[in-house]
Amino acid sequence: MSKDLLVVFGATGNQGGSVIRYVLDDPELSKRYSIRAITRNTSSTGAQALASKGIEVVAADLDDPSSLPAALKSASFIFLTTNTQYQGHTREIETRQAKAICDEALTQGAKYIIWSSMSHPFQISGGELTRVEHFDVKAEVEGYIRGLPIKSAFFAPGSFMQNYFTNQTPRPSPKDDGTYVLANLFRKDTVIPLVDITEAGAWIAPILAEPDAYEGRCLAAAQELYTPEEVVRTMSKVAGKTVTFQRLDDEVFRGFLPEGFRDELFEMYLLVRDYGYFGEGMEEQVEEGKKGVRGKLNTLEEFLGKNDFKLE
Repeated sequence: MSKDLLVVFGATGNQGGSVIRYVLDDPELSKRYSIRAITRNTSSTGAQALASKGIEVVAADLDDPSSLPAALKSASFIFLTTNTQYQGHTREIETRQAKAICDEALTQGAKYIIWSSMSHPFQISGGELTRVEHFDVKAEVEGYIRGLPIKSAFFAPGSFMQNYFTNQTPRPSPKDDGTYVLANLFRKDTVIPLVDITEAGAWIAPILAEPDAYEGRCLAAAQELYTPEEVVRTMSKVAGKTVTFQRLDDEVFRGFLPEGFRDELFEMYLLVRDYGYFGEGMEEQVEEGKKGVRGKLNTLEEFLGKNDFKLE
């Protein structure tokens, strides 16, 4: 039996790489799909590692439409994600990139697009939040894809657990007493849907296994909902250091955010606190999204432990 060709964009990144791993490791999916990995640099270490597994690796630049026909030739299924442009104009750039790929997919006769989407802060907030473009654009592209003559499904990841190693790492307490503080504008009862983004394939695999059953669905992807108090308790347990949560006044917190992306990040935090990351019915959305997940998902404690979370 001939295999369907699955084209994976962002193949050396967390999401695309995870999709590839889950397909290769699944006895059923590995028999049903061959994989073409798309990356800008086929000479990179990540690309070479994929090639060593027998995966076809093809170079494509999302800003160069002429590179897309070779990337999408004979494609049946496509996993598509675009990167947030933190230097600005992300709505314009991501929209252009996604539409170019979708147009070429239709030209090549592809059957199915799986788009890495996001919640829609502008809609969720009734128009109050206007600056979270790096979320809104993903949801707007989802709407565009839904209007195309091609089958589709959507994956909307929650807040990445990986952020606790970067921009959301607890800082030493001002008391200089050996404790640490996680400070932001959340309330103690704010709930945050957390996901280990390297497990993205756990949600994509069931779509590939039953594409017709998932057609038109958008999966709110999170391992669980956590409050800030639950997060700091987990950090304390794993790191062996006391971590406490502190709520800051909105404008104080806003002043700590990086200037070039301040408004976007500030409103993103307001989304989580005041409206819910996925909007109304978030708990039900997350539970529904987990129903078909392949394999066990990392809890926050397991994720931090496996990645050697330390505070020093």
